[in-house]
Amino acid sequence: MADTVSFLVDPLPVDASPEFLEASFREIEPGSGALAVNDLAPHRGDGIFETLAVIDGHVQEVGPHLARLANSARLTELPEPNPEQWRLVIRRAAERVPAEGEFALKIALSRGVDPGTTPTGWVHVTPGADFAAARERGIRVVSLDRGVARGAGERAPWLLLGAKTLSYAANMAAIREAKRRGADDALFVSSDGFVLEGPTSSLIARLGDEFVTTPPAAGILHGTTQRSIFAHLEAQGRAVGYRDLTLDELRRADAAWLVSSVRMAAPIAELDGAPLPVDADETAALNAYLLSPRD
Repeated sequence: MADTVSFLVDPLPVDASPEFLEASFREIEPGSGALAVNDLAPHRGDGIFETLAVIDGHVQEVGPHLARLANSARLTELPEPNPEQWRLVIRRAAERVPAEGEFALKIALSRGVDPGTTPTGWVHVTPGADFAAARERGIRVVSLDRGVARGAGERAPWLLLGAKTLSYAANMAAIREAKRRGADDALFVSSDGFVLEGPTSSLIARLGDEFVTTPPAAGILHGTTQRSIFAHLEAQGRAVGYRDLTLDELRRADAAWLVSSVRMAAPIAELDGAPLPVDADETAALNAYLLSPRD
């Protein structure tokens, strides 16, 4: 067993024979040289990825993550990923880390070596960070202008706002800016005043008895964790909905969370320097669900 595991993957077409799956990837030494300098992932950020949580040996939400990977491939005009190949690689990678604890498993698909005719793939598993404080006590969040109006993703699909791409420099810059302002994380707001998403997370707010989130048509990445939470809440008979939210509406929410695959549900305790209510019991229930085995 190892705490950090890496695999290099030779992406197969969707119609590849199952007999080729096992030989289509190999384990490599973490941190070893594996990508060419002219691969379009490090060279231009031209690729897509997903990050899955591994909780006590169980990989969470493999199907939804692979479905979103396929959607990102479609939006970026990459070859459709072979889901059975990626399921096998994910399973083999998860088998190589301890069966107890939290891990982050990242799968990535690059356009490949310039000019990008043969895709490159890889999987990298690392120990999860300690998010206990964020989950229990909450996080301080600042709103940051994303610089685009609501619906920009539909009007300008080349912005790839609905794809999870490797081009994450702006997202990381937003988190650094949040920390410069004394906060833990950021919340993107459209130029016309609607809340969107976090740099690495989705927003869920509780307004009265309804849990709401921004609709994907607003130009956000449709979160796998948010969708899982909504399905869980609906199964309990609770109200959920997708609708536009202004920053002022969010400030009046009864509770709000930034949710993601690895950090899970982090309640927003402070927004732009003003306190927001934290529902400790609701947060504990959400995280208990998110930490349970989910497929």
